[in-house]
Amino acid sequence: MKKIDAVVFDLDGVITDTAYFHFLAWKRLADELEIPFDEAFNETLKGISRMDSLNLILENGNKKSEYSLSEKEELADRKNSHYQELLKELTPNDILPGIKELIADIKSDGLPIGLASVSKNAQTVLAALNLESAFDYVVDAATVKNSKPHPEIFLTACEKLGVLPERSIGIEDALAGVKAIKASNMFAVGVGEILQNADYRVDATDELQWSKIKQKYENHQ
Repeated sequence: MKKIDAVVFDLDGVITDTAYFHFLAWKRLADELEIPFDEAFNETLKGISRMDSLNLILENGNKKSEYSLSEKEELADRKNSHYQELLKELTPNDILPGIKELIADIKSDGLPIGLASVSKNAQTVLAALNLESAFDYVVDAATVKNSKPHPEIFLTACEKLGVLPERSIGIEDALAGVKAIKASNMFAVGVGEILQNADYRVDATDELQWSKIKQKYENHQ
């Protein structure tokens, strides 16, 4: 049996659907800037940093050159304020289906669990969900320089957990996130229809069963 050292989760869209809160916050900012923004365009922002997302939105509205770096930082902070307002509505009931059970099953095997999130609000979200004690180490946007699909965030999680990436599993719902896991030489589990590049893919979190993930990992060459 191939040994598993650890499991590292993404946050938005895997642990809880704060991805929708991000959409609402970005849409409010885009509306304020009179830039078209819909759920289809929002898909292109999944898994990437706040400033990278802002630049894509400004580019989409042909306004990228209209703002200085400090003005862009103010816009990004404004979006974050919108997002934090929405986070006040978050409760443990917002943990996605199957995630509590998955975490419990991983812990029953004695494996460390990490979180790799590009969100600067990761700790706030975990506190609202009452999941702070579920993770042995949290890597967020404040900890790393490079956004996904760069592997830094997953490599950092493995380093802090004291495990080998090639013997670890990453779980993501975004294309950029799966690319980051693969670039880390970890086994990639994808949640979502478009993640065909994952080593193992499911349509929704309630299909994330630890026994199946282990089986797929063990059979992976």
